[in-house]
Amino acid sequence: MNAQVGNAQEPKPYDPLAEAKELLRATRSGTLATTTPEHTPFASLVTVATMPDGSPILLVSRLAAHTRHLEADPHLSLLLARTGKGDPLAHPRLTLEGAAARVSEPDARAALRARFLSRHPKAELYADFPDFSFWRVTVERAHLNGGFARAASFDGTALTTPLDGAESLVAAEGSALGHLNADHEDALALYATVLAGELPGAWRATGLDPEGLDLACGDRTARIVFPAPVRTPEALRQVLVELAASARSAAPNEAPEPH
Repeated sequence: MNAQVGNAQEPKPYDPLAEAKELLRATRSGTLATTTPEHTPFASLVTVATMPDGSPILLVSRLAAHTRHLEADPHLSLLLARTGKGDPLAHPRLTLEGAAARVSEPDARAALRARFLSRHPKAELYADFPDFSFWRVTVERAHLNGGFARAASFDGTALTTPLDGAESLVAAEGSALGHLNADHEDALALYATVLAGELPGAWRATGLDPEGLDLACGDRTARIVFPAPVRTPEALRQVLVELAASARSAAPNEAPEPH
């Protein structure tokens, strides 16, 4: 569930693009569809993270059939679905179409690795095995089914988070996440429970980009959407203070502001 500063409790009109972006950022696993050498479809389960611009990241083994399929034909489809009680078809899901490319250049691979392991820390056990590799997906088209009578299609660029002018923010992501997780656990918990409506727990920050902050608590995730894009560490610090103030105003107990 996403949230914006100042109106955490107010219902908002349905925004299919916002829901598509939330599914993209908050979904931890999905169904990957590739094409076999016999030109038949092949579906498998993969874990997913995203780059700051929203490009999906896959960590796959050369021993897996889907990896060999991608090496022969990089085109794919990736289904990201939110699950819950009741009719499965009543919950939103996002289908991405595009192509994947293995990332081997050391600095680029390190960037994908950091983002992926922040979302999936247990993958550190095998991420550097020789048969594993990181792949970055370029989304060409997307289709959202938001539940009954809610659907929309998008060009892949609609899901992209622009990074122009945000170089310093992207470079500071690691230190910012470390600071939030080390010194502001109470604020992160308020972001998740008050602004995103999630259950209490040991919430931690797993990623940030100009449009929002990603949180996780065990297998649960949350996406906090900023009221406007931020492009510098200073602007991030200010919006986090505003988020904390908004959360405190709606919660019975106060948490210290990030600083």
